[in-house]
Amino acid sequence: MTPAAANEPAATSGVRQVRPRTEGWQQKKDATGRPLLQFASPKRGKPPVHLADLTPAERVVKAVELGLPGFRAKQLEKHYFGHYTSDAAAMTDLPATGRDELVAGLLPPLLTEVRRLETDRGDTIKFLWKLHDGALVESVLMRYPGRITLCVSSQAGCGMNCPFCATGQAGLTRNMSAAEIIEQVVRANRLIRDGGFGTAAHPDERVTNIVFMGMGEPLANYARLMQAVRVMVDKDHGLGMSARGITVSTVGLVPAIRKLADENIPVTFALSLHAPDDHLRDELIPVNSRWKVDEALDAAYAYYEKTGRRVSIEYALIKDMNDHAWRADLLAEKLNQRGRGWVHVNPIPLNPTPGSVWTSSERDVQDEFVRRLNDAGVPTTLRDTRGKEIDGACGQLVATAEDEAAAAGAPVA
Repeated sequence: MTPAAANEPAATSGVRQVRPRTEGWQQKKDATGRPLLQFASPKRGKPPVHLADLTPAERVVKAVELGLPGFRAKQLEKHYFGHYTSDAAAMTDLPATGRDELVAGLLPPLLTEVRRLETDRGDTIKFLWKLHDGALVESVLMRYPGRITLCVSSQAGCGMNCPFCATGQAGLTRNMSAAEIIEQVVRANRLIRDGGFGTAAHPDERVTNIVFMGMGEPLANYARLMQAVRVMVDKDHGLGMSARGITVSTVGLVPAIRKLADENIPVTFALSLHAPDDHLRDELIPVNSRWKVDEALDAAYAYYEKTGRRVSIEYALIKDMNDHAWRADLLAEKLNQRGRGWVHVNPIPLNPTPGSVWTSSERDVQDEFVRRLNDAGVPTTLRDTRGKEIDGACGQLVATAEDEAAAAGAPVA
């Protein structure tokens, strides 16, 4: 059977094919019966404007408005982005007169930590944060040899409505501000500095890698995403991180992918594909009804051409649903049609759930899927899934009833 022929559903006769469906919740649908997609953020009270929401020039203007010389904004940047503090008492280089007003005006509180879950080995921590309006989001801090990665949220909830992803069950609550995104990084860096994340390898240890794979579809919150990324990479007025250590993931918002390619910021781009054929992906990833597999792959290849940065293809391996050998062949064919050396595939074993249709593939099936891609000349690496025992792995980030109860007793930021 050729990969092209395998693109037809009839070609799967004799092969077990599990169809995607929601379990334990009802997928929101429009009047035509299609899964509902939410691109616009619901209107809610905006979070207070923060230093990280502003450009360096706007920060100077804000300081002057607060009755202080503009250069005080630079000092505030050093404290927040360099020392990870919003505590006015710690900023002794600022004059006592007006200090509290400056800090309150440019560093308002954004996140309240509701709870923290840690793996037995201590190499993964999941945070539950409460935003100013009571919305809940999560982020996951992971230690690997030679690097520390933070998985950040970009939206409270998600509007992409993928049936296998816990985050999308409640729909989109709202977009997060750039500063709310950045605050997740600052709070993680503060924890590392204070010795709350194991033994540091060196005194200046901090988050080295960011993955926008927490709650939300990052490219559906494009303007705030890019402001946050600019702050992350700004060496003079921000966190000074490497753009190559920042991964922006999407389920396939094609116009935004092409826009990202024109930003001239060489972040790593990841496409959450999960199926190489439209027949399955239409059910698995509802946004595929807008932009098909080939459109998404064309946009991903255009990102590579524009930036020279190799693209990652994320592929959750789900037993008897998308892990068939012919799908590995079809994926390899589609990627190789566009060229060689431009892409790397990351199959991710789905977190097993007893009795669920959403169950990870058997190990021999995973190995065969990876082997076929590698043999076809497509670099492929089975990805480690961190945080499964604390529901911190991919697709598991969701505010539970227990989280809601804990948050009810936590003060709002």
